[in-house]
Amino acid sequence: MKPLRVKIFKGVLLFEMVGLLGAYFLYYRMDKNQDFRHKMNMRFPSVLELYYKSNEWAGIHGIREKDQLKWLSSKN
Repeated sequence: MKPLRVKIFKGVLLFEMVGLLGAYFLYYRMDKNQDFRHKMNMRFPSVLELYYKSNEWAGIHGIREKDQLKWLSSKN
């Protein structure tokens, strides 16, 4: 029975590591690419909102406003 628990534990640990790396990659890509943030705004606005809030909690302000200004000016 012990080997089965070890395999399950390793699987869960691996799953969590892949999820963490995926979340970091998504954050990094949104942080560096304003066009990608615009795509995220169209497809998954709640994820983009989480990105903005996490930056605001970290003390980084103004990203949301810059994005909105660029997106509004590109529509005109």
